[in-house]
Amino acid sequence: MGLDEKAKAAAKNVEGKVQDAVGDVTGDPQAQAEGKAKQGEAQARNAKEDLKDGVKRTLDNV
Repeated sequence: MGLDEKAKAAAKNVEGKVQDAVGDVTGDPQAQAEGKAKQGEAQARNAKEDLKDGVKRTLDNV
């Protein structure tokens, strides 16, 4: 996985967790939903990079 993309995904995940927690503490369901969406985006970025890594490994072994 590209280090730059991995770092972006980690930052987005942390941002989402913080926003989700703040929404929980303040009782703001919109902030919670946005936080969870950011966490989902981070998971999608990680999955994309994992897929790219798998394709690269497969092509390198051909």
